[in-house]
Amino acid sequence: MTDSAELYSTLSDEIHTVLIGNEDVVEQLTIALLTRGHVLMEGVPGVAKTTIANLFATAIGLDYQRIQMTPDVLPADITGTEIYRQKTGEFEIRLGPIFANVVMADEINRATPKTQSALLEAMQERQVTIEGHTEALPRPFLLIATQNPIEMEGTYELPKAQRDRFQQKLYVSMPSEEEELQLLDRFDATPDLDRSAVQPVVTLDEITAAQQEVAAVHVGDRIKRYLLDVVTATRTHPDVEYGASPRATLAFLNAGKAKAAISGRDYVVPDDIKAIAPQILVHRLSLTSDAELAGIDGSDVVADILDTVSPPGENEGTDAAADASASVSDS
Repeated sequence: MTDSAELYSTLSDEIHTVLIGNEDVVEQLTIALLTRGHVLMEGVPGVAKTTIANLFATAIGLDYQRIQMTPDVLPADITGTEIYRQKTGEFEIRLGPIFANVVMADEINRATPKTQSALLEAMQERQVTIEGHTEALPRPFLLIATQNPIEMEGTYELPKAQRDRFQQKLYVSMPSEEEELQLLDRFDATPDLDRSAVQPVVTLDEITAAQQEVAAVHVGDRIKRYLLDVVTATRTHPDVEYGASPRATLAFLNAGKAKAAISGRDYVVPDDIKAIAPQILVHRLSLTSDAELAGIDGSDVVADILDTVSPPGENEGTDAAADASASVSDS
């Protein structure tokens, strides 16, 4: 298997042997995996945030660690520390749970800001410095963090610098009545159903091949201009104090490529940009005080921007496909 669309379909089918609904969340996690991004999932307790992360990690079959974030967790509990070996009279580096392919930071916003900041280097540079020693993280490295809404007791808001390092933010909502009925039926028939029912269905080589396929997806000049117009609009919108960063622009590009690839295309179209814009942009926006008092949130701003920024013409997909074919022929 080297096709991104097939990889996504295989993962989704396996995960949904346990999971009910949340197809969009599984899709976004696959996009993050194929673009080496990180994901922040938010939702009230009990909507399966942790379950989704566990199932996804199991299905991709890579080394996995779960960190339960609480107020008493220290940075060294995550990254590791230097310990003294009395027998040898030497210090030794003990690596922390961050050294895994897939790391889930459960309820990340219950940890203190100091502990949250311990993840910054790992997320951006994919390395960790312990007592002056720099250790590279495994490849691939994917951080999936879950958080409860910041209005809930005992939570800390993530600093903007950390939010910006999450490529995508996903909202896990309550299931529909029909989905919850399916949930009842499935677990009534199989009460002990859990993540052990999901098996690894892809290999590291297949993930690597799919990542390379995504990187090769063609993005036309007009699509790049449209993407940049959307990002620029977040910086000039009257309800926004601080808009999306250049890091967000690059994340937008990569996620757009992955969205196209898992949709079975080797070129990006405007609908790919529109589809991923909320997940890429909303959590990166800092709104003005007046906007917050008016009850406006980031999703409202992004929706307004997508309504007002004109995408390329309807023939952009055809043009992009022709451009991509020409590029292949020239090479």
